[in-house]
Amino acid sequence: MKRRIFRSICIVALFSILIATWTTTSLLGQEANRQTREEVKREICYLSAGLEESGAEYFDELDKIESHIARDSDRQINRITWIAEDGNVIYDSYAEPSTLPNHSDRPEVKEAMETGEGETFRVSDTLAEQTYYYAKRLSGGTIIRVASTTRTDLASVIHTVPAMLMMAGVIFVITMIFADTQTKRIVKPINEIDPDNPQIDQVYEELDPLVRSLQRQKLTIKQQMQTLKEKQEEFTAITENMKEGFIVVDSKANVISYNSSAVRILGVDISKIENQGGEPEHRNVLNFNHSASFREVVSDALHGERGQQNLELNGKYYQLIASPVVESGDKRGAVVVILDVTEEQNREELRREFTANVSHELKTPLTSISGYAEIMKDGLVRPEDMGRFSEKIYTEAQRLITLVGDIIKLSRLDEEKVEIEKTDVDLCQIAAGVVTRLKETARTAGIEISLTAKPAVVNGASQILDEMIFNLCENAIKYNRPHGRVDVVVDEINHHPTVIVKDTGIGIAEKDQDRIFERFYRVDKSHSRQIGGTGLGLSIVKHGAIYHKAKVEMESKMGVGTTIKIIFP
Repeated sequence: MKRRIFRSICIVALFSILIATWTTTSLLGQEANRQTREEVKREICYLSAGLEESGAEYFDELDKIESHIARDSDRQINRITWIAEDGNVIYDSYAEPSTLPNHSDRPEVKEAMETGEGETFRVSDTLAEQTYYYAKRLSGGTIIRVASTTRTDLASVIHTVPAMLMMAGVIFVITMIFADTQTKRIVKPINEIDPDNPQIDQVYEELDPLVRSLQRQKLTIKQQMQTLKEKQEEFTAITENMKEGFIVVDSKANVISYNSSAVRILGVDISKIENQGGEPEHRNVLNFNHSASFREVVSDALHGERGQQNLELNGKYYQLIASPVVESGDKRGAVVVILDVTEEQNREELRREFTANVSHELKTPLTSISGYAEIMKDGLVRPEDMGRFSEKIYTEAQRLITLVGDIIKLSRLDEEKVEIEKTDVDLCQIAAGVVTRLKETARTAGIEISLTAKPAVVNGASQILDEMIFNLCENAIKYNRPHGRVDVVVDEINHHPTVIVKDTGIGIAEKDQDRIFERFYRVDKSHSRQIGGTGLGLSIVKHGAIYHKAKVEMESKMGVGTTIKIIFP
């Protein structure tokens, strides 16, 4: 901007000098022409008077005077010509009259013959000089003419060029200094404008529109930046609070954004990523994971297709979903979402295992019932054995009914469709009822069962709570040793109603302890079938605890016994 202002001022100054010089020269030339006319006309008046009085003798005296003036001065003397009525030259101060042609055709002479006076300007062939001719008719009919030669305007300009150039140079230097000073003075307030806080009172009024525009622009930018900041914070808050991994890549598969869940799931060293200096080869998304499924899903998305793959990593299962980002038909990148589907996968495996177990558990009693019934149908059973065979069928049927009932209970607990209203229930009373019902079973098995209880009230479904405690106590009796013990304790421990069932049984191996609450899981399958277990008792205890938001804890040691606690909120 400074250069433009400086250049503009210099150009204006240069043109001003040229125009001023030309105008001045023209005006001076016009003034010189005017003075020449007046001088020549005065001289004509003197010559006319002299000729009227002295005739041709006047020129003799005039020649003497002019020769004297010519010796003493360099001044050019005007040319005087006396012309007869027929146009022949009678006298000429510059040349012999006989050598001069007839002047009757000269414009000023013709005009003087017609009107009494005539004048004209004639320019030389070189354009350097111009001659002013003025003619006047005398009383005798003769014409007296005076010619005065001066420089033309162009010649005057050319003559003054050296002086003009010198003067222009001086003026131009002064102008440059002035232009530089003025440019700095003009630009200084602009340079001193604070773009972050422009103030109108700090600049001259010509810059008011600029300052107001800056103020509006600043406000607009501030609002846009605030909006962007809020959206960025909102986006960061959303992605950082996602359990799912989230990665955004550009069209070259370079990572633009990611959340902490993606880093955690893929096991990426985040410090290594952040300290790579932003080099593309280190920001490539394939550095996050090198598996074939990850590469394939990213490749599909970058080619404009939605990709979906499964990934097994560190004992967990993840679903990779990648969608292309398209803007105006151009592929700008992709968004990769990593979903933890471990629980769903485990549920699916449990469902398949449960289906297989149910099929097997139902098939076993049904096969027994079908077999005994077929033998009886074919009349192969002796009359004295009919009672024993009927008892077998009844036992297997009861086992089947119990199994179906347990499955229905588990199903309802799983789906939280228990149609029992929760009320305040005293665990002490429920435990006492269970112990009473199992006294005979325990005595038959040679097991001593005891109850130590204090009032402990919980809000729950009494039928389910009864089933939970009953299953624990029944298992403690079934899997006990001869002459063993089962101790049932109900108490409030650290303000938590707690039920403890402790036995002196065979114990559970450490490798099986994490699985005994699974459906149909049995540590000793042959022993379980002998004592009529369905494999669902502890699973009902677990899901009943979940239904009551309780916690189940277990301690067990092989050959020593098992202790199971249900801790209610």
